[in-house]
Amino acid sequence: MGTISDSPSLSLSSPSYTTCNSRSSVPTTFSTRIFSDVAGDITVVVDGESFLLHKFPLVARSGKIRKMVRDLKDSSSIIELRDFPGGLTTFELAMKFCYGINFDITAFNVVALRCAAAYLEMTEEYKEDNLILRAENYLDQIFFRSLHESVQVLCSCQTQEMAETFEIPDRCVEAIAMNACRKQLVSGLSEELKGRDCLELWTEELSALGIDYYSRVVSAMARLGVRSESIVASLVQYAKTSLNGTIKRNCQEQRKIVEAVVTLLPNEEKGCYLLSIIPLSFLFGMLKVGTIIDIEISCRLELEHRIGHQLEAASLDDLLIPSVENDDSLYDVDTVHRILTFFLERIEEEDEECGYDSDSTGQQSSLLKVGRLMDAYLAEIAPDPYLNLLKFTAIIETLPEHARIIDDGIYRAIDIYLKNHPLLTEEECKKLCKFIDCNKLSEEASNHVAQNDRLPVQMVVRVLYSEQMRLKKALSGGSEEGSWVLSSGVQSRAVSPRDTYASLRRENRELKLEISRMRVRVSEIEKEHNLMKQEMMEKSGNNGGTFLMSLSKGIGRIAMFGGDNRRMNNRKSRSVSERKPIRKGS
Repeated sequence: MGTISDSPSLSLSSPSYTTCNSRSSVPTTFSTRIFSDVAGDITVVVDGESFLLHKFPLVARSGKIRKMVRDLKDSSSIIELRDFPGGLTTFELAMKFCYGINFDITAFNVVALRCAAAYLEMTEEYKEDNLILRAENYLDQIFFRSLHESVQVLCSCQTQEMAETFEIPDRCVEAIAMNACRKQLVSGLSEELKGRDCLELWTEELSALGIDYYSRVVSAMARLGVRSESIVASLVQYAKTSLNGTIKRNCQEQRKIVEAVVTLLPNEEKGCYLLSIIPLSFLFGMLKVGTIIDIEISCRLELEHRIGHQLEAASLDDLLIPSVENDDSLYDVDTVHRILTFFLERIEEEDEECGYDSDSTGQQSSLLKVGRLMDAYLAEIAPDPYLNLLKFTAIIETLPEHARIIDDGIYRAIDIYLKNHPLLTEEECKKLCKFIDCNKLSEEASNHVAQNDRLPVQMVVRVLYSEQMRLKKALSGGSEEGSWVLSSGVQSRAVSPRDTYASLRRENRELKLEISRMRVRVSEIEKEHNLMKQEMMEKSGNNGGTFLMSLSKGIGRIAMFGGDNRRMNNRKSRSVSERKPIRKGS
C-alpha cells in the first residue's frame, strides 16, 4: 500500500484517503473542498454523474481531457467520459491525484487506477511522475514482491478487461509462481518449517480466482518447478471451494471448473509416485460430479485411468457411483467396469516388466484386494431390480480367476442377484453359476449351496461332487503336487518360446496363489497355537486330564482349520461369511 501526494503549490492539508469503496454524494462538494474560493469552470460527466471541476489541474496531467477541452465550443464547458475504467470511485481517485490530494494505492485499486490513467492519457509527456508511472512503480516495487498482494491484484483484474492490454494478469501470474518457488526454497532450507507444506498458507487465497486465472497460475507453478504435492493440495482446495453447493447438470461454469482441474493434475512422467499423491477420494469425487454435469469423455477417461492405477486402495462406497440415466440401473456399472479394466492393464504391464521369474508379490496382493472389492461391489449392486445381467456378468468375466483365493464372495453376490431377479431363465441361471468354482468354496458356502433351492440342480451336484472328492483325498492322504505340474497345460510336444513363456507365467500365478493360501493357513495355525498356549497357562493348575482335554480341543480346531468365521462388512446382508480356503486336495 502506498500514498500519493502531488501539486504542493495548492498548499492543501487534506486528510489521507484510505478507501476505494466510497465517493462524494454531492459532486460539487468535491471541487469546493479543493478550491473554496474559486468556482469550477468545467463539468465532467462520468456514468451519468456530473463533477464541477477546474480545467488547469486536469489538463496539466491528462492528455485526453486536454484534447477534449481544446475541442470544446466557446459556449460549452461540459465534457463526457464514457465507459470509464473502474467507474465513479476510480475517477474520483484520478481527480484527487490531479489536484494533489493524498490517498492510498492498494492492491484492490491499483489495477483500476492503472487502467484509468491509460484512459486519461496521464503519461510523462504531459507531466513528470504522472499516474501511469506511479501505478507501475507500486506494482513492481510493492505488490509483485508479495505473493499475498499479487493474488489480490490478480483478483481485481477479473473486473478490469483493460488490464490484459497492459499485461497485468500475466505479470501477476509470474509473480505468484516466483514467490511460491521462493517460499518453497526457503522452507526447504529452514529447520523450523521442515516437513511442512510451505504453500498451505495461500491455497485458500487462490480459491478466490476465476478458473481462467487460476489455471494460468497453476500452469506457471508447474513450469517453474513448484512441488507436485503443493499443486495437488491447491487443486483439491480450489475444487472444494468452487464446487461447494448444488451440482447442476447443465451448469457450464461447473463443467468448465471440473475439466480444468482434471487437466491441471500432475502428469505421470515420473511414474506411479505422482499418482499416489492425488487423494483417491478426490478423484472419485471429481468423477461423480463429472458424471452428473456430463464433462468431456476425455476428462472422464483420465479420471478413470488414474483411479484404476490405485484401485486396490479404494473402498466400496467409492465405487457406488450413481447412474444419471432414469431408465438404467441405480449405479453406474459401466464406469466401474472401465476402472477395473484400467487396473488389470496396469497389473499386466507390471507383470511383463517384472518377468515370470521375479517376485511380484505386490501385484498379486493388489489383485487379491481388488478381487475382494469387486465381489463386495457385486453383492452391493445385486439387489438392484434394473441391473442388467450382461453388466453384472461383465465385471465377473473381466476379473481373472486367480484374483480370488476362495469363491465365497462371488457366490454370495450371485445368490443375491438370483434372489432379486426371479424372472431369469434357467439358461441364464446356469450361465451365471458357471462363474463359481466349486473347488474354491469354503465348507460353509458348500453347505449353503446344498440347501439353496434358487440354484440349478447341476450347480448343487457339482458342489456335492467336489466335497466328496475333497473328503476322499483327505482320507487317502493324496497329494496335489502333480496337479500343479499339469495345470499349465504344457505338453510334451514342441512349443514356441512365446507359448512357453505364457505357460511359465500361468504357473507362476498359480504358485503365487498357492503361496497366498499357505500364508493364510500359517496365520490361522499361529492363532490357534497362541490360543492353546493361553488356555494351557490358564489351566496350568488343573490335573493332567484337564490338560489333555484342552490339548485335544486345540488339535481338533487345527484339524478343522477352525476359529470363528470372519464377519463380512456388507451394508445389506451377511448371508455367507468368507473364510480362508482349504488347500486343494487337503
